[in-house]
This record gives sequence, structure tokens and C-alpha cells, in this order.
Amino acid sequence: MYGRKSFLVGLGSLLGGLVLTSGIEPNFRNVLEGSDERHALQALLVRKEPVKWLFTGDSITQGAKHTHGMRSYSEVFAERVRWEKGRSRDAVLNSAVSGNTSRDLWNDMDWRVSQYRPHVVFIMLGTNDAADTKEVSVEEYIKNLEACIGRIRSENAIPVLISPPTIITELAQERKNLPDYVKAMIRLVDKEKILFIDNYTYWSKALHEEYPGLVNQKFMNDALHPNGYGHQIIAQVIFRYLGIFDPKDATCGGAYYEGKH
Repeated sequence: MYGRKSFLVGLGSLLGGLVLTSGIEPNFRNVLEGSDERHALQALLVRKEPVKWLFTGDSITQGAKHTHGMRSYSEVFAERVRWEKGRSRDAVLNSAVSGNTSRDLWNDMDWRVSQYRPHVVFIMLGTNDAADTKEVSVEEYIKNLEACIGRIRSENAIPVLISPPTIITELAQERKNLPDYVKAMIRLVDKEKILFIDNYTYWSKALHEEYPGLVNQKFMNDALHPNGYGHQIIAQVIFRYLGIFDPKDATCGGAYYEGKH
């Protein structure tokens, strides 16, 4: 385990066979340049000892149902790190629970996070918090996230927040305020100097420019959940931020065939 770190790199974009060339970049949080967390996370990616990477959140991170058997983004991450980067002894854990909010995670930190003693904890939450039926205000959402971040740091792990992908608002009016939750997350990131992967901005800008009018058809399975190709997009955004994206490799969209066809 390590104390705080940070990373963040610029983003172009590619995904499994599809090339994104728009040039619009997500909102990178370079305020952490030179911080302890950045350097520690970069050190974890190259150290000889194995690392435990933990992903937690809701059904999107769980990869429940909507990938149709394709890998979820945490599983694509595992393939990138454990196979393509040669870190086969690293453990990639997923404790996400479908339907959960930041309140659920905060009330279940012992089971979902602490028992695993991870080195790095990726959190993607907000899609359910924004639902009217969950009754989690923006204020409580931020309070819960801040508490989770504090707990993770107190256990000498590195927290990384990931903003959720966009939703099809006209089909999910009960979550129409999701942008307010994302904006609040960004304010928290700036306030607490948290490592942040701005997946939401990428989906709302660059992806829509590259596939005008087609994003939902290509990358969403319903109004809330990315399909398997959408999970590839999320994984590759993470790779860009971590500085481990290589367009020649299969998880980053490179062609890969073995043997004769």
C-alpha cells in the first residue's frame, strides 16, 4: 500500500477497431501535477511487487447484464495490466453492487473496500444517486464521497474518482439532474486534490463529436448502462489517464490475430 498519488495525461482516443479522431479532450485535473499520490500511482505501475487494484460503484462498474457477456471496463483493465503490461500477479478486484449509491458504499466500506487492503481504489458513482427515488441529494452525495475518500486515504490506499458516462436523459427523466452531481464531484476533486478520471466529459463531448447522433446506438444498452463497446470506451479513457494507452495493443483497439485465418 502507498500513500497519496496522482497521475493524469492527455487524451486522444481509440477503441476496439474504431478510431476516435475528434481531438476534443476531457477535463483533465492537472492540479495534482507533482503530488505524492500521482508519483506513487505511477510507481505502482512499474514496481516489481504485485498490486491490488479495486473497482467499486454501481451496476455500471459491476458490469451487470448490459455487456451481453463482453468484458466490463474493470475486466478490460485487468487484461491490460495483467497480460499486456506483464503484471500477471496483480489482482484486479470488483466490489461494485448494482443499484447502489454513495450512501450504500459508505455504509459498507468494511466489506467493499477495507477487507481487501487495496493499493488503489477506483470509485464510479452518481448515476443512481441522481435518481429521484434514491433520495440522495447532491450535498449528501458529496458528503458520502468525501467520507469514502478519507477512509481510503486513512488506510494508505490511493483513491481515484471516475465520473459516470452520460445517460439518455429523455428516457431517464428521474435522473435528469445527473450533470449537477458530476459538477459537484469536480468541485470535490479540486477541493480535496483527488485523482480524477473525467469520463463524463469525454462521453458528452469527444464521443458525440466522433459519432454524431450514434453514441447511444453504438455504446449504450439502455438509458443508463453502456454496452460492451461502451465499457471498452471507459477502459480506454482510464488507460489514457494512467499513461498506459498503446494503440497497437488489443485492449486499446489494436488488431490482434494469432495463427492463420
